Order: sequence, then C-alpha cells, then structure tokens
Amino acid sequence: MECKTNNCYGVEKSGFQTPSWEVDYDNVKIIMISEAPPMDSKDYFSENQTDYMKTTIQAFNDAGLEVKGLRDIMGIGFQITTAIKCPKIDYNIPNNTIKSCSKLLESELKLYPNAKVYLLMGDVAISAINNIARKQSGKRAIPNGSTYKIRDGEYMLGTIRVFPSYLQTGKNYLIEKSKRNMIANDIHRAWEYISQKA
Repeated sequence: MECKTNNCYGVEKSGFQTPSWEVDYDNVKIIMISEAPPMDSKDYFSENQTDYMKTTIQAFNDAGLEVKGLRDIMGIGFQITTAIKCPKIDYNIPNNTIKSCSKLLESELKLYPNAKVYLLMGDVAISAINNIARKQSGKRAIPNGSTYKIRDGEYMLGTIRVFPSYLQTGKNYLIEKSKRNMIANDIHRAWEYISQKA
C-alpha cells in the first residue's frame, strides 16, 4: 500500500507507515482504527513492547481479553491500523488531511472480507470513517457530539457495526481513568457483538 497524495499538511510524509505484519485477512472480524503512527517507526504496533503496544495490550486486558502481544490480538480476530498513515506534526491533524487519507483507509478496509466491526479509537478515526460514509452514502456514520455522549448508540457503515471510542495510545491513556474504562468497555462490547454473530 502506498500513498500517492501530495496535498497532506500537518503530517510527516517521510514517516508513512502501515501494518507490515503477516495477516490472515479472512480471520479479521474487528478492525481497531487508531489515530496516526508514531514519529519513531520503532514505536509502532508490533510484537515488541512498544509504547503503542503497552497501552493497547492494557486496554485489551482491561476489557477481559487476556493478550500478551500483537499475535494474541490478531489470534482472536482483531487487526490494528491507523486512520492517518503518516505521523502528525502537531497535536491536531487538519481536516483536509484526514479527508485525503480516508481514501487510503477505505482501500485498506476492503482487504478484510469478514470484518464486522470498526472500533474507532478517537476523533481522527471517527472523522475518517465519517468521510468514507459521506462518500458512500452521502451522510455521516457517527453523529456529531462528545464521544462519551454518543458512544452507546448503534451505528453502521453499510453492513459494518461502528463503535466510536477513545484513543488507546499515548501518555494520557494511563492518566485518564474514566476514558480508560470506556475504552475497555467498548472493546468488550465489540467482542460481544462478533461473538453473537458467530
């Protein structure tokens, strides 16, 4: 997968990164969409205990899904990716960049024929999916509003159930206990949803 767009701002294009591990595409039922890759590629999701993986593993364990690493996460039917494929330069990512990168995300999501859930980890992932939804149906998949107010609603993108949640990476994850609890709950609800579909 490569990006052919040159009109992205607020990101470091040289840091372009997508999941590089071997994937059983047919086995993926839930795609966890995070925000953007880290500036240092060594901190990306991997089997190693990177910063991204430590909090992600903690989130799964908090949700009652005992995992020790990326292989365990993938073994239970999850895939992890990012809405934006280049590291962000500042705290916020421009809307035009999210919209532009959502085209690449849309192509990526088509690789998973049996996916039933998109777990949207944070505002950037929610915005990216809404861009894809507008392109496909002319309307948003997730309504406007604070995540804590809308996260319990039932939302769909075509036949895919969509769960808006909070970002599970970054230093704030361990500090903001209420968000951490909501993230665990959202992962658990997504897991229950696919378990009922099995």
